[in-house]
Amino acid sequence: MLLAVVSDTHMVAGGRRRLPEGCVELIRAADLLVHAGDIMSLEALIEFEAIGPPVRAITGNMDGWELRDRLPDEAELELEGARLALVHDAGPSAGRLARMRRRFPDADAVVFGHSHLPLHERDGAFQIFNPGSPTERRRAPQHAMGIARIQDAAVKFEHVVLD
Repeated sequence: MLLAVVSDTHMVAGGRRRLPEGCVELIRAADLLVHAGDIMSLEALIEFEAIGPPVRAITGNMDGWELRDRLPDEAELELEGARLALVHDAGPSAGRLARMRRRFPDADAVVFGHSHLPLHERDGAFQIFNPGSPTERRRAPQHAMGIARIQDAAVKFEHVVLD
């Protein structure tokens, strides 16, 4: 199973932000799109859904009531035998890996966003992954997203630079 993984797209109706074509192509090729919050508008969510694969998304701190009525604040997904947790803000970097392991004890991996900084850390088989942002890099060196391959109940993450 191939997942396209994004977060922090911050796209509003009539706004200037657009998904880079490379991001759209990777989403189209995926079996599932996972969005870790800060979508910003229902129109943007509809745009993601129109690309093709099913969308599993959660809300972020910048998402309004329209999205909060439709999406959960966090989620745990069972995918091909692997358990993937989604949360927007994983808190401070100090102790994050251990904190996420305690918060989601049944998860094999946690996908999060909020900082816009791509990150992949692991402790044994447990992983945390921030894809960065394809549309608003902030302090990150480049616009980025992630892909995840799930096979035999194992998750393998990879960052994709979009610049």
